[in-house]
Amino acid sequence: MSSTTGTRGESVTPANPASDTVADNTTDVTALLERGRALSAPVLRAAVDRLAPPMDTVAAYHFGWIDAQGRPSDGDGGKAVRPALALLSAEAAGAAAEAGVPGAVAVELVHNFSLLHDDLMDGDEQRRHRDTVWKVHGPAQAILVGDALFALANEVLLELGTAEAGRAARRLTSATRKLIDGQAQDISYEHRERVTVEECLEMEGNKTGALLACACSIGAVLGGADDRTADVLEAYGHHLGLAFQAVDDLLGIWGDPESTGKQTWSDLRQRKKSLPVVAALAAGGPASERLGELLAADAKSTDFDSFSEEEFAARAALIEEAGGREWTAQEARRQHAVAIEVLHGVDMPETVRAQLTALADFVVVRKR
Repeated sequence: MSSTTGTRGESVTPANPASDTVADNTTDVTALLERGRALSAPVLRAAVDRLAPPMDTVAAYHFGWIDAQGRPSDGDGGKAVRPALALLSAEAAGAAAEAGVPGAVAVELVHNFSLLHDDLMDGDEQRRHRDTVWKVHGPAQAILVGDALFALANEVLLELGTAEAGRAARRLTSATRKLIDGQAQDISYEHRERVTVEECLEMEGNKTGALLACACSIGAVLGGADDRTADVLEAYGHHLGLAFQAVDDLLGIWGDPESTGKQTWSDLRQRKKSLPVVAALAAGGPASERLGELLAADAKSTDFDSFSEEEFAARAALIEEAGGREWTAQEARRQHAVAIEVLHGVDMPETVRAQLTALADFVVVRKR
Protein backbone atom coordinates (compact mmCIF):
# COMPACT_ATOMS: atom_id res chain seq x y z
CA MET A 1 0.00 0.00 0.00
CA SER A 2 1.15 3.53 -0.61
CA SER A 3 0.17 6.80 1.04
CA THR A 4 -2.06 9.31 -0.70
CA THR A 5 -1.93 13.03 -0.18
CA GLY A 6 -4.43 14.50 -2.63
CA THR A 7 -7.52 15.37 -0.60
CA ARG A 8 -8.50 16.54 2.87
CA GLY A 9 -8.85 13.77 5.40
CA GLU A 10 -6.92 11.02 3.63
CA SER A 11 -5.13 8.57 5.87
CA VAL A 12 -1.44 7.79 6.05
CA THR A 13 -0.69 4.11 5.49
CA PRO A 14 1.84 2.12 7.49
CA ALA A 15 5.30 1.04 6.44
CA ASN A 16 5.05 -2.32 4.69
CA PRO A 17 1.93 -4.24 5.75
CA ALA A 18 -0.05 -6.30 3.28
CA SER A 19 -3.58 -5.03 2.74
CA ASP A 20 -5.21 -8.08 4.31
CA THR A 21 -2.98 -7.75 7.39
CA VAL A 22 -4.11 -4.19 7.97
CA ALA A 23 -7.74 -5.24 7.66
CA ASP A 24 -7.26 -8.02 10.21
CA ASN A 25 -5.39 -5.69 12.56
CA THR A 26 -8.21 -3.15 12.42
CA THR A 27 -10.57 -5.79 13.82
CA ASP A 28 -8.07 -6.70 16.53
CA VAL A 29 -7.52 -3.07 17.47
CA THR A 30 -11.22 -2.39 17.95
CA ALA A 31 -11.35 -5.18 20.51
CA LEU A 32 -8.13 -3.99 22.18
CA LEU A 33 -9.41 -0.44 22.52
CA GLU A 34 -12.74 -1.65 23.90
CA ARG A 35 -10.93 -3.86 26.40
CA GLY A 36 -8.84 -0.90 27.51
CA ARG A 37 -11.96 1.18 28.05
CA ALA A 38 -13.90 -1.60 29.79
CA LEU A 39 -11.15 -2.44 32.30
CA SER A 40 -10.02 1.12 33.03
CA ALA A 41 -13.37 2.99 33.00
CA PRO A 42 -14.62 1.91 36.45
CA VAL A 43 -11.32 2.81 38.11
CA LEU A 44 -11.14 6.08 36.17
CA ARG A 45 -14.68 7.05 37.20
CA ALA A 46 -13.96 6.16 40.82
CA ALA A 47 -10.88 8.38 40.78
CA VAL A 48 -12.79 11.32 39.29
CA ASP A 49 -15.54 10.85 41.89
CA ARG A 50 -12.97 11.79 44.56
CA LEU A 51 -12.81 15.35 43.26
CA ALA A 52 -14.62 18.07 45.18
CA PRO A 53 -17.60 19.77 43.50
CA PRO A 54 -17.76 21.33 40.98
CA MET A 55 -14.51 19.76 39.74
CA ASP A 56 -16.07 16.29 39.66
CA THR A 57 -18.83 17.56 37.36
CA VAL A 58 -16.41 19.50 35.14
CA ALA A 59 -14.18 16.45 34.77
CA ALA A 60 -17.20 14.26 33.98
CA TYR A 61 -18.15 16.69 31.22
CA HIS A 62 -14.62 16.60 29.82
CA PHE A 63 -14.64 12.79 29.72
CA GLY A 64 -18.00 12.81 27.93
CA TRP A 65 -19.97 11.20 30.77
CA ILE A 66 -22.39 14.13 31.08
CA ASP A 67 -23.42 17.03 28.84
CA ALA A 68 -23.09 20.75 29.58
CA GLN A 69 -26.36 20.66 31.53
CA GLY A 70 -25.21 17.76 33.70
CA ARG A 71 -27.37 15.13 32.02
CA PRO A 72 -25.90 11.64 31.41
CA SER A 73 -24.20 11.48 28.04
CA ASP A 74 -22.47 8.91 25.90
CA GLY A 75 -19.91 11.36 24.54
CA ASP A 76 -16.73 10.54 22.69
CA GLY A 77 -14.12 9.86 25.37
CA GLY A 78 -11.22 9.61 22.95
CA LYS A 79 -9.47 6.74 21.21
CA ALA A 80 -8.26 5.00 24.41
CA VAL A 81 -4.95 4.10 22.77
CA ARG A 82 -2.94 4.68 25.95
CA PRO A 83 -5.02 2.39 28.21
CA ALA A 84 -4.87 -0.33 25.56
CA LEU A 85 -1.08 -0.01 25.42
CA ALA A 86 -0.73 -0.11 29.21
CA LEU A 87 -2.67 -3.38 29.41
CA LEU A 88 -0.67 -4.91 26.56
CA SER A 89 2.59 -3.89 28.21
CA ALA A 90 1.60 -5.87 31.31
CA GLU A 91 0.96 -8.90 29.10
CA ALA A 92 4.26 -8.36 27.30
CA ALA A 93 5.93 -8.84 30.68
CA GLY A 94 4.03 -12.06 31.28
CA ALA A 95 1.48 -10.60 33.71
CA ALA A 96 -2.29 -10.45 33.40
CA ALA A 97 -3.76 -7.44 31.60
CA GLU A 98 -5.48 -6.43 34.85
CA ALA A 99 -2.07 -5.73 36.43
CA GLY A 100 -1.75 -2.77 34.07
CA VAL A 101 -5.11 -1.17 34.94
CA PRO A 102 -3.77 1.32 37.55
CA GLY A 103 -1.11 2.37 35.04
CA ALA A 104 -3.69 2.69 32.28
CA VAL A 105 -5.82 4.95 34.48
CA ALA A 106 -2.86 7.02 35.66
CA VAL A 107 -1.65 7.65 32.10
CA GLU A 108 -5.18 8.52 30.95
CA LEU A 109 -5.52 11.02 33.81
CA VAL A 110 -2.23 12.71 32.86
CA HIS A 111 -3.22 12.73 29.19
CA ASN A 112 -6.49 14.48 29.99
CA PHE A 113 -4.75 16.90 32.34
CA SER A 114 -2.68 17.96 29.35
CA LEU A 115 -5.73 18.23 27.07
CA LEU A 116 -7.55 20.52 29.48
CA HIS A 117 -4.57 22.86 29.71
CA ASP A 118 -3.69 22.63 26.01
CA ASP A 119 -7.21 23.56 24.91
CA LEU A 120 -7.08 26.67 27.05
CA MET A 121 -3.57 27.69 25.98
CA ASP A 122 -4.31 27.06 22.31
CA GLY A 123 -7.74 28.70 22.43
CA ASP A 124 -9.37 25.54 21.05
CA GLU A 125 -13.14 25.76 21.36
CA GLN A 126 -13.94 22.22 20.19
CA ARG A 127 -12.72 18.79 21.27
CA ARG A 128 -14.37 15.48 20.45
CA HIS A 129 -17.20 17.33 18.68
CA ARG A 130 -18.18 19.33 21.81
CA ASP A 131 -17.28 22.68 23.35
CA THR A 132 -14.09 22.44 25.39
CA VAL A 133 -14.13 22.70 29.18
CA TRP A 134 -12.78 26.24 29.34
CA LYS A 135 -15.48 27.39 26.90
CA VAL A 136 -18.28 25.84 28.98
CA HIS A 137 -17.00 26.14 32.56
CA GLY A 138 -14.38 28.88 32.27
CA PRO A 139 -10.57 29.00 32.24
CA ALA A 140 -10.20 28.71 36.03
CA GLN A 141 -12.04 25.40 36.17
CA ALA A 142 -10.06 24.04 33.22
CA ILE A 143 -6.81 24.79 35.05
CA LEU A 144 -7.97 23.43 38.42
CA VAL A 145 -9.47 20.24 37.04
CA GLY A 146 -6.35 19.62 34.96
CA ASP A 147 -4.19 20.00 38.06
CA ALA A 148 -6.51 17.69 40.00
CA LEU A 149 -6.30 14.97 37.35
CA PHE A 150 -2.50 15.06 37.52
CA ALA A 151 -2.62 14.67 41.32
CA LEU A 152 -5.09 11.80 40.98
CA ALA A 153 -2.78 10.00 38.56
CA ASN A 154 -0.03 9.76 41.15
CA GLU A 155 -2.53 8.87 43.87
CA VAL A 156 -3.91 5.94 41.84
CA LEU A 157 -0.40 4.48 41.51
CA LEU A 158 1.07 5.21 44.92
CA GLU A 159 -1.91 3.92 46.90
CA LEU A 160 -0.99 0.44 45.62
CA GLY A 161 1.86 0.61 48.12
CA THR A 162 4.23 -1.68 46.23
CA ALA A 163 7.80 -1.24 45.02
CA GLU A 164 6.53 -1.65 41.46
CA ALA A 165 4.05 1.19 42.01
CA GLY A 166 6.89 3.47 43.12
CA ARG A 167 8.87 2.61 39.99
CA ALA A 168 5.79 3.23 37.84
CA ALA A 169 5.15 6.59 39.51
CA ARG A 170 8.73 7.69 38.80
CA ARG A 171 8.31 6.85 35.12
CA LEU A 172 4.99 8.68 34.97
CA THR A 173 6.41 11.78 36.69
CA SER A 174 9.37 11.86 34.31
CA ALA A 175 7.07 11.49 31.30
CA THR A 176 4.82 14.29 32.58
CA ARG A 177 7.78 16.64 32.94
CA LYS A 178 8.81 15.89 29.36
CA LEU A 179 5.23 16.41 28.20
CA ILE A 180 5.19 19.86 29.83
CA ASP A 181 8.60 20.63 28.31
CA GLY A 182 7.14 19.77 24.90
CA GLN A 183 4.12 22.00 25.40
CA ALA A 184 6.37 24.89 26.41
CA GLN A 185 8.50 24.32 23.31
CA ASP A 186 5.39 24.17 21.13
CA ILE A 187 4.14 27.52 22.41
CA SER A 188 7.53 29.20 22.06
CA TYR A 189 7.86 27.97 18.47
CA GLU A 190 4.60 29.71 17.49
CA HIS A 191 6.39 33.04 17.95
CA ARG A 192 9.49 32.13 15.95
CA GLU A 193 9.76 32.59 12.20
CA ARG A 194 11.84 29.44 11.74
CA VAL A 195 12.11 26.16 13.61
CA THR A 196 14.38 23.33 12.47
CA VAL A 197 13.04 19.86 11.74
CA GLU A 198 15.26 18.54 14.54
CA GLU A 199 13.76 21.00 17.03
CA CYS A 200 10.26 20.06 15.94
CA LEU A 201 10.93 16.34 16.37
CA GLU A 202 12.44 16.95 19.81
CA MET A 203 9.36 18.94 20.81
CA GLU A 204 6.98 16.25 19.53
CA GLY A 205 9.02 13.51 21.18
CA ASN A 206 8.44 15.31 24.47
CA LYS A 207 4.86 16.44 23.96
CA THR A 208 3.44 13.20 22.56
CA GLY A 209 6.15 10.55 22.60
CA ALA A 210 6.93 10.70 26.32
CA LEU A 211 3.46 9.79 27.58
CA LEU A 212 2.87 7.13 24.94
CA ALA A 213 6.27 5.69 25.87
CA CYS A 214 5.21 5.64 29.50
CA ALA A 215 1.95 3.89 28.61
CA CYS A 216 3.95 1.19 26.85
CA SER A 217 6.13 0.49 29.89
CA ILE A 218 3.99 1.26 32.94
CA GLY A 219 1.91 -1.90 32.78
CA ALA A 220 5.06 -3.98 32.42
CA VAL A 221 6.59 -2.32 35.48
CA LEU A 222 3.43 -2.95 37.52
CA GLY A 223 3.56 -6.54 36.28
CA GLY A 224 7.07 -7.00 37.68
CA ALA A 225 9.21 -6.45 34.57
CA ASP A 226 12.85 -5.45 34.97
CA ASP A 227 14.11 -2.07 33.79
CA ARG A 228 15.63 -3.43 30.57
CA THR A 229 12.29 -4.84 29.42
CA ALA A 230 10.49 -1.65 30.43
CA ASP A 231 13.07 0.49 28.64
CA VAL A 232 12.65 -1.44 25.37
CA LEU A 233 8.86 -1.14 25.55
CA GLU A 234 9.30 2.55 26.32
CA ALA A 235 11.44 2.95 23.19
CA TYR A 236 8.68 1.31 21.14
CA GLY A 237 6.23 3.81 22.62
CA HIS A 238 8.52 6.76 21.94
CA HIS A 239 8.73 6.00 18.22
CA LEU A 240 5.04 5.17 18.15
CA GLY A 241 4.40 8.58 19.70
CA LEU A 242 6.41 10.32 16.99
CA ALA A 243 4.40 8.47 14.32
CA PHE A 244 1.19 9.35 16.17
CA GLN A 245 2.10 13.05 16.28
CA ALA A 246 3.16 13.12 12.63
CA VAL A 247 -0.30 11.86 11.70
CA ASP A 248 -1.86 14.39 14.10
CA ASP A 249 0.08 17.12 12.31
CA LEU A 250 -1.34 16.00 8.97
CA LEU A 251 -4.85 15.92 10.41
CA GLY A 252 -4.29 19.32 12.02
CA ILE A 253 -4.06 20.84 8.55
CA TRP A 254 -5.88 18.47 6.18
CA GLY A 255 -8.13 16.49 8.51
CA ASP A 256 -11.88 16.33 7.98
CA PRO A 257 -13.54 18.36 10.79
CA GLU A 258 -16.33 15.78 10.99
CA SER A 259 -13.72 13.16 11.89
CA THR A 260 -11.30 15.25 13.96
CA GLY A 261 -13.86 17.32 15.86
CA LYS A 262 -11.76 20.44 15.23
CA GLN A 263 -11.99 23.43 12.90
CA THR A 264 -10.72 23.32 9.34
CA TRP A 265 -7.00 24.17 9.08
CA SER A 266 -6.89 24.14 12.91
CA ASP A 267 -3.09 24.11 13.28
CA LEU A 268 -2.68 26.90 10.72
CA ARG A 269 -5.18 29.03 12.63
CA GLN A 270 -2.98 28.64 15.72
CA ARG A 271 0.25 29.36 13.77
CA LYS A 272 1.69 26.05 14.92
CA LYS A 273 5.13 25.09 13.64
CA SER A 274 4.08 21.50 13.06
CA LEU A 275 6.09 19.00 11.02
CA PRO A 276 4.46 19.72 7.62
CA VAL A 277 5.10 23.46 8.06
CA VAL A 278 8.67 23.06 9.31
CA ALA A 279 9.55 20.53 6.61
CA ALA A 280 8.07 22.77 3.90
CA LEU A 281 10.02 25.79 5.12
CA ALA A 282 13.24 23.76 5.16
CA ALA A 283 12.72 22.35 1.67
CA GLY A 284 13.73 25.42 -0.34
CA GLY A 285 12.28 26.37 -3.70
CA PRO A 286 9.60 28.87 -4.78
CA ALA A 287 6.72 27.39 -2.78
CA SER A 288 8.86 27.19 0.36
CA GLU A 289 10.03 30.79 -0.04
CA ARG A 290 6.49 32.08 -0.66
CA LEU A 291 5.23 30.16 2.38
CA GLY A 292 7.98 31.69 4.51
CA GLU A 293 7.02 35.18 3.36
CA LEU A 294 3.35 34.62 4.16
CA LEU A 295 4.01 33.12 7.60
CA ALA A 296 6.39 35.96 8.48
CA ALA A 297 3.70 38.45 7.51
CA ASP A 298 1.08 36.46 9.45
CA ALA A 299 3.17 36.71 12.62
CA LYS A 300 2.95 40.51 12.41
CA SER A 301 -0.68 40.66 11.27
CA THR A 302 -3.29 42.29 13.51
CA ASP A 303 -6.26 40.77 11.65
CA PHE A 304 -5.06 37.14 11.47
CA ASP A 305 -8.21 35.91 13.24
CA SER A 306 -10.35 37.27 10.42
CA PHE A 307 -8.54 35.40 7.64
CA SER A 308 -10.83 33.67 5.16
CA GLU A 309 -10.96 29.96 4.42
CA GLU A 310 -9.30 30.69 1.09
CA GLU A 311 -6.29 32.28 2.80
CA PHE A 312 -5.73 29.24 5.02
CA ALA A 313 -6.29 26.93 2.04
CA ALA A 314 -3.62 28.83 0.10
CA ARG A 315 -1.10 28.30 2.88
CA ALA A 316 -1.97 24.60 3.07
CA ALA A 317 -1.49 24.32 -0.70
CA LEU A 318 1.97 25.90 -0.45
CA ILE A 319 2.95 23.48 2.33
CA GLU A 320 1.90 20.59 0.11
CA GLU A 321 3.62 22.01 -2.98
CA ALA A 322 6.86 22.45 -1.03
CA GLY A 323 6.73 18.80 0.02
CA GLY A 324 5.81 19.23 3.70
CA ARG A 325 2.81 16.94 3.53
CA GLU A 326 4.60 14.06 1.84
CA TRP A 327 7.69 14.40 4.07
CA THR A 328 5.51 14.15 7.18
CA ALA A 329 3.66 11.12 5.81
CA GLN A 330 7.01 9.44 5.15
CA GLU A 331 8.22 10.33 8.66
CA ALA A 332 5.11 8.72 10.15
CA ARG A 333 5.85 5.53 8.23
CA ARG A 334 9.53 5.63 9.21
CA GLN A 335 8.78 6.01 12.92
CA HIS A 336 6.18 3.25 12.63
CA ALA A 337 8.79 0.91 11.17
CA VAL A 338 11.32 1.74 13.90
CA ALA A 339 8.72 1.11 16.60
CA ILE A 340 7.96 -2.34 15.21
CA GLU A 341 11.66 -3.17 14.93
CA VAL A 342 12.28 -2.18 18.57
CA LEU A 343 9.78 -4.80 19.74
CA HIS A 344 12.21 -7.53 18.71
CA GLY A 345 14.28 -6.57 21.76
CA VAL A 346 11.71 -8.09 24.13
CA ASP A 347 10.84 -11.76 24.48
CA MET A 348 7.03 -11.77 24.70
CA PRO A 349 4.08 -13.93 23.63
CA GLU A 350 3.62 -13.71 19.87
CA THR A 351 -0.04 -12.81 20.28
CA VAL A 352 0.97 -9.76 22.31
CA ARG A 353 3.62 -8.80 19.76
CA ALA A 354 0.98 -9.01 17.00
CA GLN A 355 -1.40 -6.84 19.03
CA LEU A 356 1.26 -4.19 19.65
CA THR A 357 1.97 -4.22 15.91
CA ALA A 358 -1.74 -3.86 15.18
CA LEU A 359 -1.97 -0.84 17.48
CA ALA A 360 1.02 0.72 15.73
CA ASP A 361 -0.71 0.20 12.37
CA PHE A 362 -3.87 1.81 13.76
CA VAL A 363 -1.97 4.90 14.92
CA VAL A 364 -0.65 5.50 11.42
CA VAL A 365 -3.85 4.82 9.44
CA ARG A 366 -6.35 6.65 11.68
CA LYS A 367 -8.41 9.64 10.50
CA ARG A 368 -9.02 11.29 13.87
